[in-house]
Amino acid sequence: MFSKVLIANRGEIAVRVLRTCKRLGIKTVAVHSEADAKMPFVLNADEAECIGPPPAAQSYLNAVKILEVAKKRKVDAVHPGYGFLSENTHFAAQCASAGIAFVGPSAHAILNMGDKATARSLVQTAGLPTVPGSKGNVSGVEEARKVAGEIGYPILFKATAGGGGIGMVPVKAPEELEKSFERASSAALKAFGDGSVYVEKLVENPHHIEVQVLGDKHGNLVHFFERECSVQRRNQKVIEETPAPLYANMPNGKDVLEKIYKVGVEAARAVSYDNAGTIEFIADEKGNFYFIEMNTRLQVEHPITEMTTGVDMVELQLRVAAGEKLPMKQADVKRKGHAIEFRICAENPAKMFFPSPGPITAYSPPAEGGGVRVDNGFAAGTEVTSFYDSLLAKLICYGETRGEAIEISKKALDAYKVEGLVTNIKMHRRILDDPGFQQGKYDTGYLSRFDWKKEGV
Repeated sequence: MFSKVLIANRGEIAVRVLRTCKRLGIKTVAVHSEADAKMPFVLNADEAECIGPPPAAQSYLNAVKILEVAKKRKVDAVHPGYGFLSENTHFAAQCASAGIAFVGPSAHAILNMGDKATARSLVQTAGLPTVPGSKGNVSGVEEARKVAGEIGYPILFKATAGGGGIGMVPVKAPEELEKSFERASSAALKAFGDGSVYVEKLVENPHHIEVQVLGDKHGNLVHFFERECSVQRRNQKVIEETPAPLYANMPNGKDVLEKIYKVGVEAARAVSYDNAGTIEFIADEKGNFYFIEMNTRLQVEHPITEMTTGVDMVELQLRVAAGEKLPMKQADVKRKGHAIEFRICAENPAKMFFPSPGPITAYSPPAEGGGVRVDNGFAAGTEVTSFYDSLLAKLICYGETRGEAIEISKKALDAYKVEGLVTNIKMHRRILDDPGFQQGKYDTGYLSRFDWKKEGV
């Protein structure tokens, strides 16, 4: 096992990794921008070093500077968290060249699965189900128009690099295609430094289902069941839960899930995948499902898998990166109960979910225990800036049944207090009272059907 790990991230995920490292007796190094000098993840690390000004391109995306710090501080490994450099092929390769373990998959796996178009092509070659669309990136508007003519409207432009819904632009009619292509490519270039996009058929009213997988460097690969992530805004997840309500409500749900697990593992095995990753699907209520991409990193929503399976995904990541074999086989992975995660964000649902940056004057999350867990990145006196994601924390609630998990979630949200800026806490609480959510009947368009101004959240 490693003796010292550098955490190349910030906020709640940095605190999350710190917690596991501390439990395992691993020393930690935090890197931070000038804006984050007083953040909890910096104060809680054994060592810390500033790596640049607030803009991410000059700090958290500065691979050269981060590697300099890693060498200077003599770390054994770098944990990239999610976002920033977590799916950067060159950074993973540079770590390996420097003799520093990258706590994530190999550069080869990121290259093949982190690039969405390449991943799609690989999965198609393996005979696994994918959404109809282009075979790879489209070179421009005319090629996109040709593909759209073959598969029919509506279509969806998707960024080849990155994730988080950035660079995803739906196109419902031919006259929208040119401007939509420009929007998608421009957003992708700005966020990921790569403006490449590809085309998929837009599956309307879909559910977003994903399978957590984890492999080691010895050829062992297991899944940790599925999560449903269909409550989204701007193609980004807001609430996630496991088991997926979609299949609990489906007569042949168990059979469909077994097929999804098999496809997820086969997709990962196609690139000899090692470390944590997530195979993502869109699915309908008839039992159809299609591979859309693989996230070659730890996911924001990994805690609900931890709560229901009893594993520590970060510990497993570290052990696998250190060359250890997975300590379990597929038959050993069990799931119990139900868990729901709420992303607590500094944003205003009544104003199109626009970010709500500013100083936090008071901060009081609910007490942990009794089925409540809080993965928190902020504290009173810290500030949410416009330089980074609006995620403050994740509230994870567990119950023996989904109904129990919902009731525990209500009490936890009622107890959550944040002052000084607008958050989505009231929105989450409103959702829990909605009959559709209570019955597990929602898809990715769920949030857009509310008038959040009228809801007063």
